[in-house]
Parts: sequence; C-alpha cells; structure tokens
Amino acid sequence: MFSPELIAQLAVELDHSEKTRVQVEHFSKRYPGMSVADGYAISRAWVQMKIAGGRVARGHKIGLTSRAMQISSQIDEPDYGTLLDDMFFEPGDIPAARFIAPRVEVELAFILKKKLEGTHITIDDVLDATDYVQPAIEIIDARIEQFDRHSKTMRKVQDTISDNAANAGIVLGGRKVSPQGIDLPWVGAILRQNGVVEETGLAAGVQGHPATGVAWLAMKLAPWGEGLQAGEVVLAGSFTRPVAAKAGDRFDADYGPLGRFEFHFV
Repeated sequence: MFSPELIAQLAVELDHSEKTRVQVEHFSKRYPGMSVADGYAISRAWVQMKIAGGRVARGHKIGLTSRAMQISSQIDEPDYGTLLDDMFFEPGDIPAARFIAPRVEVELAFILKKKLEGTHITIDDVLDATDYVQPAIEIIDARIEQFDRHSKTMRKVQDTISDNAANAGIVLGGRKVSPQGIDLPWVGAILRQNGVVEETGLAAGVQGHPATGVAWLAMKLAPWGEGLQAGEVVLAGSFTRPVAAKAGDRFDADYGPLGRFEFHFV
C-alpha cells in the first residue's frame, strides 16, 4: 500500500494537471507495485481535496462496464468515481477549455429517491430506490496520459481509477422516466458528431441491465461504511465506445422515446 504522503502527493499532481491541462505520466510506470486499492486511495484523496476547496459531491459514475473493456483493462469488474457539482452541464454550450482530451460516452443516469446500502443488493432493489432514469452523456478526460509519451504503452486500470475513473463532466437531457415504466435494457441511443452517426447502442451493453452496475457500486461501497444516498445521481456506464471531442464539435444524442438533445464544445 502507498504511504499517506505518497497518496497526497499524487492527488496534488492530478489536481495540478486538471488546472493546467498538462497531463502527467503513468503512476503505474513510476510506481510498478501500484495496486487497484492504491488507485482508489489516490482518487478519494483528490476528491476530498476538491470538497475541501468548496466542491460538492452529487453522485457517482461507474466505468468499464462492458466485457470488452474489462478484458482490455485486465480486470473482472467495473470501476467507479465521484461526480462533483461543477461537472454538471445543461445541453448546449460546453466549454472545451475545461478539458484536456475530452471524449463523449452515451449512458443512463439513475437519480435515487432512497438510499442503497448493504452487501446484498439486487436489480429490483435499485429500481425500487430510483426516482427516475434520464438520458445522460458522460464527458471523460485524462489527467494521466492515455499512452505513455515514451513507450506509447497504454495506461493501466490503476491509473484510470486514481484519475477519478476519468470523470470530468455530465450532460443530463431528454425525458425523465420511471424505471418500472420502461424496459431499460432495450433503451437505445444514436450519437451524431457534426451530423455523422458515430455510435449506436443498447443499454443492455451495460452488463445486461444498466441497474446491475448501480447494485454493484452500492455493495462495493459497503466495506467503507458507505452507500448510495437519496438525491444522488449515478451514471450506470457507457453502452457505446468513447468518441473524441474538440472545440467546434457538435453532438446530437438521440434516445428515441426518451428524447433528444444537442451539445457543442465551444
């Protein structure tokens, strides 16, 4: 396990990278013994630093939910990060200068009306605790460079986890629907970038049912004495590949019966 001093140092590096938009090298390369637990410790330290600076935690994101992503990352479960208040954007203009290397993912957001905590939580428990489900776009970013500047080796999952699971932004749009009022695995979306269809997908791509990851996260937090709270927003995981974005790009997220919304990086 990393020392508290090293965890704090690496959290400061991430914070500085985000503010200056200059990426840092892989932590896992600099510290070959780095574990997944070390990654979460760094992420938590960085989030706490932000909260101490005035930010407010508003929920969580779940990543690496597809089997293909887990295989490529050499893990057998998703990862997670914290959503903070300054990460939320309305459809419309998104300031490109907020990000280093933004990428866009298509997801569903679960907004909770009851807390979820414990070690045995089912999909039905998640649906019962959910106030509504809403289309959501996650903007992921990389404060730790995706590919090593020297060897071009891809970063490891420990790096991504420490980087708050690549969390950077969220756009909520479309219709708010009851989780019992729609067949969630069959929710589909079309993502257009500058008028071109870049991605399509079904929410079943998120572990078969998008509520699966929400249940997993609540159980994953239990050993910390934590859970998911009423009013929190939980991003259930992407059911498309990430699409790179830059200033000037216009996106159209079409969720069919759940609505359609646009956003552009300016």
